[in-house]
This record gives sequence, structure tokens and C-alpha cells, in this order.
Amino acid sequence: MKNKLQEISILDFYHNRSRFKWIVFISAVIIGFGSIFYTNILVEELKDREKRQIELLAKAWEYAYSNTENLSFVNQEIIQQNNSIPVIVADADGNPIEHRNISFRKNADEEEQQKVLRRELEKMKSQYEPIPVTEAQVFVYYRNSELLNSLRFYPYVQLSVILVFGVLAYIVFNQSKEAEQNRVWAGLTKETAHQLGTPIASLMAWIDYLRNSPVWEENKEVIQEMDKDVVKLRMVTERFSSIGSAPAIQPENLFLVIDEAVNYLRPRISSKVEIRINSDVKNIEAMMNKPLFEWVIENICKNAVDAMKGQGKIDIDIIKESEKYVVVDISDTGKGMEKQLFKKVFTPGFTTRKRGWGLGLTLAKRIIEGYHKGKVFVKQSELGVGTTFRIILHASKDGLTGFRREDFVNQGVGAS
Repeated sequence: MKNKLQEISILDFYHNRSRFKWIVFISAVIIGFGSIFYTNILVEELKDREKRQIELLAKAWEYAYSNTENLSFVNQEIIQQNNSIPVIVADADGNPIEHRNISFRKNADEEEQQKVLRRELEKMKSQYEPIPVTEAQVFVYYRNSELLNSLRFYPYVQLSVILVFGVLAYIVFNQSKEAEQNRVWAGLTKETAHQLGTPIASLMAWIDYLRNSPVWEENKEVIQEMDKDVVKLRMVTERFSSIGSAPAIQPENLFLVIDEAVNYLRPRISSKVEIRINSDVKNIEAMMNKPLFEWVIENICKNAVDAMKGQGKIDIDIIKESEKYVVVDISDTGKGMEKQLFKKVFTPGFTTRKRGWGLGLTLAKRIIEGYHKGKVFVKQSELGVGTTFRIILHASKDGLTGFRREDFVNQGVGAS
């Protein structure tokens, strides 16, 4: 019971992982804005502190001009103690008289220093109002210290660094997770193929025995259908063995491959389901691994039969729209789906059936996009009307290195 609850909890987390991602994202945004908000409070406090320091400096200058006997004390204890805030004292005409904490180029002459002071003076005027020293008829100009400027931009730099590391960690985690999933898929399928080998060999022996037994003539058709099923089981075993390996991709007649898959399906699904293959040309070739591609067609068609509850029509349209790609549209007259489910149907474990595993379309996507370097997606769907799945395959070997997204715009990939 405890293990069952843990399994349900894990599945709930997996199915709702997008919600957890949003929670983590919103939490990160709150933390980021909180950091910026708190830093801005510190910046404002430091700004007020620097302003009070400059006001004190201005009063010290005023006191120094009016009390020449205490000038040395005021200069040493107050004026010279400012080692961080850039300050310029200018007359009423804006000519710099004195300055503090202004950087000059090494070996700069008097003329160059005056140019630098005037540029700094313009910056200071744009930041803060000057503080007048009435007694001396001068004005004290200042701007933020380097410490204050650094503190202002520090949270943005900090968040940028965290974001870069977060993105890198996310990419590495996803790649390692995907690699781990691939290893699990490959191990599971190969073990399944291994386990199927023994009973299939036994069934083949029993069918050979029945062929040579007295019951052959009376049960000929039944035994032949059993033989077809055993052949199919052998093909399924080969498919499972191919997962995790590099299957052979070669040109095949697309119409004949689909026709063969459909002919096997027809007697094994409801007689109330009509499957039609529509193609203007019957010699269209596409790059594929025949056993794996037949698996994709069977999976999508079986899902369509379930969606139609064993009654309706399935149309398979084969279209060659360009020299590069071949398109296969599989349309049903089932219950349809909402747009937000278009991508979710390919997620491992997602199913609308009570006893479904939710792996059929996941495997189909892995086979088409992983091995065939093509594309499979829900082209369109309408509730109560039906759904159309679109498969895009390469027409030649040259395309198997990959594809550009813009090549698929006309095929409706962007709509998915």
C-alpha cells in the first residue's frame, strides 16, 4: 500500500511538472525582485548619507572661509576625510575652483584637467542640485560614489550570473535526464525482446506441429491467421531490439508499407472502422526503417480506433509536396482534443484510457524524430469532429542529417 501511494505521488509530480516549473519560476522572480527591492533601499540610504556628508562638507568649507584661523583643522578633519564622493567646488559662473576624488589621466596637463572637470561638472549638474556656500559665494557639486553605483547595479549582475548558471545547469540536467531516459527505454525494450524470444519460438514449433497434424484441413484458416500473428510477434520483437540501436534507414515505397500495415490491422480491429489510403501516386519513396515505421502507423491508427470507440473512418493521405519531404496525414472521426493537449499527448504516461500505459505516441515520436529525423505532431483537432496527425519524412538520404524549421512552415509544423 505504501509503495502504491509513493508511485501515485511520483506520477502526480510527473504529470504536474509544468506546474512545479511555474512555481519554481515564480519563486525565483519573487526572490530576484526582493533582492532588487532590498538593494534599492540600501542605495537610497547610502545616497542620503552621501548627501548629508556633502552638506557637512559645504558647511565646513563655509566655516573655513569665515574662520581662517581654524582652516587647517577643518581641512584635515572634514574636507580631506572625503575619499570616495566626487566633488567639485565652482564659482557662480560655473568655473571649477577646487575638486576632490576626480580621476585624471596620468601626466595630464592643466588644460586637460580643466576639460575633465567641466565634463564631470555637467554630469554632477544632471544628477543633483548644487549646495551653495553663501559665505564664499561658491557652489558644491557632487555625484554618486563608485560604491553607490556598484551597489545599484550589483543585484542585476548577481541575477544575470545566477540566470546564466541556472540555464547551463538546466541544459546539462535535461541532457543527462534525456540520456538516462534513453538508456532506460533501450534496456526495457531489449529485455522485452529477449523475454519474448522463447514463447515465440515455442509458438512457431506448435504451428508447425499443427500443420502436420490431422486438424490442419479443418482449421486451416485459423492456423494461418495464428501464423500471421506469430510473424507479427517476431516483427515486434525485432522492433524492440532496434530501440537503442541505430536502425537501418533506407528508401521504401511509402504506399506499399502503409498498405501492408493497414491490411494487417483491418481484421484485428472493429469491422465498423473503415480505413482508407489516399494517394495520387503509388510509387512515392521515403527514407525509413520499415518495421519501426509500420509500428508508428499501427500505434496512431489504434489510438484513432480508441478515440472513435470502434466506429468511424480513418483516412491516411500520402502527399509529396516537395523533393525534400513526404507528408502522411492520418485523420479520424473521433472525439477530438483541445489545443492544449496537442503536445501533451506525446508525453510518456499521458493517456485518456483507464487501462492505457500512455507509451504508444511517445514511442511514435521517438521513432520518427529520433531515428528518422522527421517530425510527428497533431496538425489539427476539433472536439466532436476528429483529429489529424501529421508525419513528415525525408524523401532522400541527404535530409537525414536534420532539417531547418523554416522548411516545415508550409507543412503546418508551426501550428503545433
